[in-house]
Amino acid sequence: MESAASLLIGKIAAILENEASSIAAVRDEVDELKLELISMKSFLIDAEGKEPQTEGERTWVTSVRDLTCDAENVIDEFLYHIYDKQSATPFAKLLHRTIYFPKNLWHRHRIAKKLQKITKKIKAIPERNERYGVSTIEGTSSDSVPRWVKNKAESSLYIMEDELIGIEDKKQTLMGLLMNGKENEMVVSVVGMGGSGKTTLVANTFNNENVKRQFDCYAWITVSQTYVIEDLFKQMIKKFHQGRKEEVPEHLNSMSYEELLEMLSTYLKSKRYLVVLDDVWDIKLWQEIRIPLLNRHHGSRIMLTTRKKDIAFYSFEVESRPFEIESLENNEAWELFSKKAFSSYDNKSCPPELESLAWKLVEKCEGLPLAVVTLGGLMSLKRSSSEWRSVYNSLNWHLTNNPMLEPMSSILLLSFNNLPNRLKPCFLYCAFFPEDYLIKRKRLIRLWIAEGFVEPIDGVTPEEVAEGYLLELIVRSMLQVEKKDAGRLIACKMHDLVRELALSTSKNEKFGATYVGREIVDKAEIRDCQFKQLKEKLILAQKLPSGFKLLRVLDVQDAPIDRFPDELVYLSNFRYLNLKRTLIDELPESIGRLRNLQTLNICHSKIKALPKAISKLVNLRHLIMYCYTGDWAAFRSLNGTKTASDLSKLQRLQVLSAVESEGKFIKGIRNMSQLTSLSITNVKASDEMDLCDSLQKLELLHDLSLMASDEEEFL
Repeated sequence: MESAASLLIGKIAAILENEASSIAAVRDEVDELKLELISMKSFLIDAEGKEPQTEGERTWVTSVRDLTCDAENVIDEFLYHIYDKQSATPFAKLLHRTIYFPKNLWHRHRIAKKLQKITKKIKAIPERNERYGVSTIEGTSSDSVPRWVKNKAESSLYIMEDELIGIEDKKQTLMGLLMNGKENEMVVSVVGMGGSGKTTLVANTFNNENVKRQFDCYAWITVSQTYVIEDLFKQMIKKFHQGRKEEVPEHLNSMSYEELLEMLSTYLKSKRYLVVLDDVWDIKLWQEIRIPLLNRHHGSRIMLTTRKKDIAFYSFEVESRPFEIESLENNEAWELFSKKAFSSYDNKSCPPELESLAWKLVEKCEGLPLAVVTLGGLMSLKRSSSEWRSVYNSLNWHLTNNPMLEPMSSILLLSFNNLPNRLKPCFLYCAFFPEDYLIKRKRLIRLWIAEGFVEPIDGVTPEEVAEGYLLELIVRSMLQVEKKDAGRLIACKMHDLVRELALSTSKNEKFGATYVGREIVDKAEIRDCQFKQLKEKLILAQKLPSGFKLLRVLDVQDAPIDRFPDELVYLSNFRYLNLKRTLIDELPESIGRLRNLQTLNICHSKIKALPKAISKLVNLRHLIMYCYTGDWAAFRSLNGTKTASDLSKLQRLQVLSAVESEGKFIKGIRNMSQLTSLSITNVKASDEMDLCDSLQKLELLHDLSLMASDEEEFL
C-alpha cells in the first residue's frame, strides 16, 4: 500500500542521514532503492481507491506492494545489525572489529545483494515508468497536519455527543421491560444486522440511572466470536464489584472454572441483577453461562444483542422478549447524516447545491446507522459539488462479496481510501486490539510513535501530532469515543464491522495480522507461509514469543508472566514495552542495552525498584510505574517505584509516574526540561525548597501529582 511505501522511504532517508559511516558499503544500493520506492509511492497513490480492471493489473499492484514489504524487511535487518554493533561495550566493539570483521563484511555483502535483487525486480516490472505515469519526485505530506494539531485545543471536538436519532421510542420500550416490576427472571434479546445500532440502543438503556437503581448489581459483558467462558465469568465478577464500589476479589485471574462458578452463584443468589451480553454469536453461550444466572424470583434481567435471529428467538427456559431493531426511516437517516456532514456549515444545514447528491448518498446507506455516520463523517471534509459527485460515483467500485459487510462495506472501504496517507497505518493498527477493546488514548499514541507512524513537525512534539491524528480519525467517525473527562478523550474503540474491514485490508496490503493462542508462534516461525511478509508489530500476548529479532513493540499487559524475558535485551530496534499488571518482580541490569526504548510501563506489576541501568535508556519518553493500593480511604493510596540511578540523564523523558522521592532525585528533576507529566510519592517537608526550585525549571509541565510521606507532613 502507498502508506507502507511512504513509511519505508522515510526510514531509508533516516538511514542515509544518521548512519553515514555505517552504510558506506551499501550506500549506492540504498540510494537507488529509495529512488525506486519514490516512483512506487507515486504509482500507489494513483492506484489507491481504484479497482484494477484486469487480472494483469491486479497482479501488477500486488507485485509492487510485495516488493515494498521485501525492501522493508531488508532495511530492518540492516538496522538490526547496525544497532547491535553500536550497543556493544567498547571491548566488545574492539573484539568485533578484530576477530569478527569478516563476518561483518559478510553481513554487509549479503544485505547489499538483497537490495540489488529487490531493485532489479522493481526495474523488471514491464514498462514501469509508463505505467506509473509519474516522474521520480519526492512524496509530500499533507499540509493539513499542522491544522489538526493546532485545532486540538478546541476541546469541543473531543466532546462527541452520541447522535441518538430514531431510538427514543425503542429505548422507552426496553426500559419498560426492565422496570415492569415483575419478579420473574426475563431475557430481552435485541437483534439486527451489523451496524444497525443494537449496541448503541442497549447501552443507552443500560446507562440510564433510573434503570440502574432498579437492580442490586449490574454488568456489561462483551462476548465476541471467540470467547472463553472463564474470562466472561471474571469480567462479570469484576463489573459487579466495581459497580457496587466493592474490592475485586484477590487471585481472581488464577481461579479455576469451578471456583469462578461457585463465587458467581453465591454472589448473585439473593440479588436482583442486570446483565448485558453484547454481540452473541452462538447459543452455546447461554448453556455455559446460565448456571450462575439462575435466579428466577428476584426480578433479574438479562439483555443480549445479536445479529442472528435464531439466537434472539431461542427458548431460554425463562420469559423471553425478542426485540428486532429496524433501519432508520429516511427522515431519521437524513437528520443523522446532516448532523455528521454539515456540523461546520452555516446554520448546520445542507447547502442547496449539495442537497441532491446528499440525499443520494443517504439512500445508499439503506437506513443503516453505521453507514450513515461513517459516510457523514467522510463528507464533512468535502465542500465542492465535484468532490461530492466523485464520492457518489465511486461507491460501486468498492463492493465486496463478504455478506457480513454488505451493504455498508463499500462505504467503509471508501472512508478508508479517503484517509490521508499519514492516518492509514494508524487506523489499521487499531484493528490489532481485540474486538470491542477499550483503547486508551495515551497507550495508543505511544504505540503509534514507537512504530514510526508519526511524522515530525517542527515545534510540535510527537505526542501532540499523534493526538491530532487520533482526533481526525474520531471526527471522521472511523473510531468511536467511549470515555471522556471534562471534554477530553480518555479512550476509544473500533466498531466491530470497521475492525473486520481493517483486518482484511491489513492482510491484503501486507500491513499486519492478528493470531490467537499458539498460532502466533507457529505462523511467525514458518517464514515460507503466505504470511511471511507480515511485520511483527503489536502483540497482545499471554505468552512471550521467540525468534522475533526485528520486534519493535511488545505489549503483554495483564499476562500471567513472572519473568523478564532475557531475549528482549538483544532487540536493538525495540521501542515499546508494556508489562502492566504482570507478575514480573524485577528488571535486569541488561535492560540498559535497549537504547531505542521509548516507552516502559511497569505499573501495577510486582517491580518495586528500578535497576541502575535505567539511566542508559537515553531515548525513553514515557516511564510509567505507579501502583494504586485499591484502598482509597488510606492516606497512601498511591505507591511509587524506587530508583537507584540518576533519572535526570533521561533528557527526553516526558512522562514520569510515579517515582519515590529519595536521595538527590528532587534536585535532579530541574534538568529534565521535557517533562510534561510528573508524579512523586514519599515527599517530605525537607524537600520543599529543592522541589519548588526544580519545578520552576520545568516550563512544559502541565500535570503534577505529589504525595507526602505520611499524614504528619505538610507541603
